[in-house]
Amino acid sequence: MKFMKLGSKPDTFQTDGNCIRYVASDLATDVIVRVGNVKFYLHKFPLLSKCARLQKLVSSGDEGNGDEVKIDDLPGGASAFEVCAKFCYGMTVTLNAYNVVTSRCAAEYLEMHETVEKGNLVYKVDVFLNSVIFRSWKDSIIVVQNTKSSSPLPEEVKIISQCVDAIASKASVHVSTVDWSYTYNRKKIAEENGNDPGWNGLRNRTVPNDWWVEDLCEFDIDLFKRIIMTIKNKQAVSTEVIGEALKAYAYSKLPGSGKNVIQQNDLVKYRNILDTIVWLLPEEKGSVSCSFLLKLLKASISADSGETVKMELAKRIGRQLEEASVSDLLIQACDGDGTMYDVHVIKKILEEFVTQDENSVAEMENGCEIQEMIRPGILSEASKLMVAKLVDGYLVEIAKDPNLQFATFTGIAEIVSSYPRPAHDALYRAIDTYLKVHPGISKSERKKLCRLMDCKKLSAEACMHAVQNERLPVSVVVQVLFFEQVRASASSGSSTPDLPKAIKDLNCGSYGSARSQTTNTDEDWDAVASSEELRALRGELAALRLGNGAMQERSNGAGESKMISNSDRAAISKMKGLIMSKRIFSKIWSNKVENSGSDTSESLGSANHDEVKSTPTRKGRHSVS
Repeated sequence: MKFMKLGSKPDTFQTDGNCIRYVASDLATDVIVRVGNVKFYLHKFPLLSKCARLQKLVSSGDEGNGDEVKIDDLPGGASAFEVCAKFCYGMTVTLNAYNVVTSRCAAEYLEMHETVEKGNLVYKVDVFLNSVIFRSWKDSIIVVQNTKSSSPLPEEVKIISQCVDAIASKASVHVSTVDWSYTYNRKKIAEENGNDPGWNGLRNRTVPNDWWVEDLCEFDIDLFKRIIMTIKNKQAVSTEVIGEALKAYAYSKLPGSGKNVIQQNDLVKYRNILDTIVWLLPEEKGSVSCSFLLKLLKASISADSGETVKMELAKRIGRQLEEASVSDLLIQACDGDGTMYDVHVIKKILEEFVTQDENSVAEMENGCEIQEMIRPGILSEASKLMVAKLVDGYLVEIAKDPNLQFATFTGIAEIVSSYPRPAHDALYRAIDTYLKVHPGISKSERKKLCRLMDCKKLSAEACMHAVQNERLPVSVVVQVLFFEQVRASASSGSSTPDLPKAIKDLNCGSYGSARSQTTNTDEDWDAVASSEELRALRGELAALRLGNGAMQERSNGAGESKMISNSDRAAISKMKGLIMSKRIFSKIWSNKVENSGSDTSESLGSANHDEVKSTPTRKGRHSVS
């Protein structure tokens, strides 16, 4: 720590108890200066020759008592006045980062300026500040920390502003010019403590870009805000480093992410910290991690921050949602919401992610770019895939909430329904979990729920589970069985074909026969199969596989496409017979002509194939509110 000594005479100040201080001298004292509860017995000449304010106070003493002066509002109190008094006597005083602010403010209060006497205390302190303190990172930090007790005078004499600018300037220099010594409040690494057996006594670590970040965490939020704003205005520090400073400050000042509970008496304080950090966040994407943004969102919900702060965080999270994990999205709902998780704010985040493409197109149209009709949105296919998988995993977790509304669950799933996924296993697991936890949903809701997934994209393990799942509608079980049979009969590496027209017609209620012109109702087709009926269907499927295997062995000279076509026709034919022979579909055929005018119920396969054409685009259906 840097320091400066003033004066040369020995210190002759004495103390008599806690409230009396005097100068040991042969000359009798002739003035009493009372600062708070402390009385100073001093001499007029050395004091009045340097302190213009004391001159005025002594000359205007009430009731002729000019020998006693009372000062109650002196910055720094009795200790600061003692420094000033010793300077007036020419005694040795030591200024350092801990007392320089109070000394400077007390000198300003006592009007110890150059106009009173050359080389007065105000001038001496200013020289020390500008030539020593403001050039030292450590001392500048200490000075700012010790300005609270002297407010508001430090602002008036611009000490804080000078310290803020000095700190911001040092943080903005290139790291190659920084002589870094792990500053005064940063924990030393093992090699500096001598605990590293491989350390040879030489410091060869490079200076990190964020070397100054942790030191700023010692300040209150107002000072921290001023310093960060000054650093940003200098435009010499990357947004990533500024983001790291905000992250370090949030972790040091806010409750731990594990507890994430804010006490009522600290609510206003933490809310102010949160709002300020969000306001200071750099605009550039990637300045802070998506995980940190979600933690800020959780804290803002816990602190009951304003909607503006929450929506700003939701917007920023949506711009880099592909970085998030499922655990990050599980935000506890506030008391009284009735649900386990705050699903509405996640929906806002997803909508913001989706609208990035729409905003990109709008910007191109406003800019009159030539390639606006052919340029895709800013979202890459990889980002879409990662977000689709993220949403599937999120749906699995929120489906466990018995109070989650059906419309909310499907609404979240539909936001990213157009995004491609190589497999729909996670989506199937989410649907199955919701059906298990919410057994009371209607048949139409069950059908709508199952339309969210594509049976062709289920793995063999998921298909095995689905055909034994008594919670699924019959139409879904039939599709799973069919596609499993098609995969078994197709050659290795071939893609799974679309649902054949015969099966589509079967699901729609028209079977292509003059003697079976009947339609199936929602009650028939959405019925849930029993375990016995599912076992019978699996037995028929096994026999069907064996038959197809024998057929393929006999068709040695046939081409691959012809074999697959024959297998499909055999599968369709046997599937028709299978369905017609089982009690599970008996009601479909028993309705006869009297039900021919009823509404048909489309299967999952036909819905996936046909409804895509008539469904409005996501751009028209979803918007950020």
